[in-house]
Amino acid sequence: MTDDPSTATFPGAQAPDRVRQVDSAGVGIEVYEWGDESAPPLMLAHGGFDFARTFDVFAPLLAAGGWRVVSWDQRGHGFSDHAALYSWDADIRDAVAVMDSTSLDPLPVVGHSKGGGILLQMAEVAPWRITRMVNLDGLPSGRKAPDVADHERTRMLADELASWLGHHRRTHELRRKPGTVEELAERRGSMNPRLTPEWLRYLAAIGTVASEDGHRWPIDPQLRFGGFGPFRPDWNLERLPGLAVPLLGVLSTIEEPMGWGTSFADVEPHLPPGARVLELADTGHFVHVERPQAIADLVLEFLG
Repeated sequence: MTDDPSTATFPGAQAPDRVRQVDSAGVGIEVYEWGDESAPPLMLAHGGFDFARTFDVFAPLLAAGGWRVVSWDQRGHGFSDHAALYSWDADIRDAVAVMDSTSLDPLPVVGHSKGGGILLQMAEVAPWRITRMVNLDGLPSGRKAPDVADHERTRMLADELASWLGHHRRTHELRRKPGTVEELAERRGSMNPRLTPEWLRYLAAIGTVASEDGHRWPIDPQLRFGGFGPFRPDWNLERLPGLAVPLLGVLSTIEEPMGWGTSFADVEPHLPPGARVLELADTGHFVHVERPQAIADLVLEFLG
C-alpha cells in the first residue's frame, strides 16, 4: 500500500468523479460526487468520526444503478472546515446546504449511523424535501436512556452545554497524533475491528494529511463520541411513528464500539406505516463496507 493518496487502491474502490465545496454559514463543507452529473441525485451521509470517502466502494455501486450520488464530509470531519462549536442542529443545517446546492427538488437520502440519524430528523421536520429514506444502522434505540421529567431535561441541557464548553477550552490547541499510514490504519482498526487491514490502510492513505512529522487524521480533536450537542436518540424514536417519508432500515446484529446497538425489537413498536426494517445476520455496524453489493441492491430496489 502506498502513502500517496492519488495512487491508493482497494478492490472495487473508485475516487469521486467530482469534488466541490459548499459554504454553510461560513463553514466550508467538502462535497463529493460519483456518477453522471445529469442523473437524478441521491444524498449519502456518513457516520460520526467517519468521512465521505468511506463510501468509495458503496457509492459507485449506487451510481452504476443510475444515480448521481452526492456525499459530504461533515463539519470537523474529513476535509471540511473545523468549526468553533459542534451541534446536531449545525450538522442538519450543513446537510440542508449541501442538498440546496444539489437540487431544490425533493430527492432520496441514505444515511449511515449518525448520518442516518441526522437525515431521519431532517425527514421529520422537512418531509417535502425527501422522497425516500434509507437508514443504515442508525435507527434510534431508547434502551440506554431512561425517561426523565421535563425539569430534568432542562438541567441536562445546561450540563451538556457546560461540558462542551469545558471540553472546547481544554482541547482547542490539540493536534491529532502523527504516524505512518500503517500506524493510523491500526489505530482506526481498534474502533473498527471487523474491517479488513487492507480497507483500513486504504482509508488511511486517502483520508489522512501528510506533514513534516507524519500523517494525521484531519478530524477535529475537539470532537468526541456522544458529543453531537444536546441530542438523545430516544428523542428521534418518539417521533418515528409520525415519519411521513417511506423508510427502509438496515440493522447490524453484531455490536461494535461505533455502533448504536439497535435491534428490530427496539424499533418495531415505533415504525411508521409501510416501513421496512431488516436485520443482517453476522454483520457489524459498517453494513455497507462489509456487504456493499448486498446493501446497494437493497437500496436500488427500494428506490425503484
